[in-house]
Amino acid sequence: MLAQPGTYALVMACASNQRVDVGKLGRFSAEPGFYVYVGSAFGPGGLKARIAHHAKISCCPHWHIDYLRPILHLKVVWYSYDSERLEHRWAGAMSRFKAATIPMAGFGASDCSCQSHLFRFSREPSDRLFRDRLKCRLKVYRKQSDPIEVDSSPAPS
Repeated sequence: MLAQPGTYALVMACASNQRVDVGKLGRFSAEPGFYVYVGSAFGPGGLKARIAHHAKISCCPHWHIDYLRPILHLKVVWYSYDSERLEHRWAGAMSRFKAATIPMAGFGASDCSCQSHLFRFSREPSDRLFRDRLKCRLKVYRKQSDPIEVDSSPAPS
């Protein structure tokens, strides 16, 4: 992963019912399943630095997602290098999946009009379906493996 700006989605798993306080948002009740958090990285170090931050458990939470990382296992990161912020477009696309629910309104969206940047699925969501919905180049990073570039060509009609 490069130190370039871009947009990302963290795909995380939760194995059991758990509760955690999320700063001013309040108490979050996690249920078993998969959670996808959408964000962007336009600061120093770009995607490389932001994903490295999210891959670790933060002792001093800064972003909403930092509060959930101790109870959610990071499985996969979907990302794209972009010169413009696409996190709101990605969040909108994620919210339109029938299987997606919003577990906490306002999560990760305190600086925008999105309902949430966190989504819950009972089954692991597909990067291929997400890529097809976005019609963009999407890379997939799995722990202990090299990035795999997913073909960005439109799905056959």
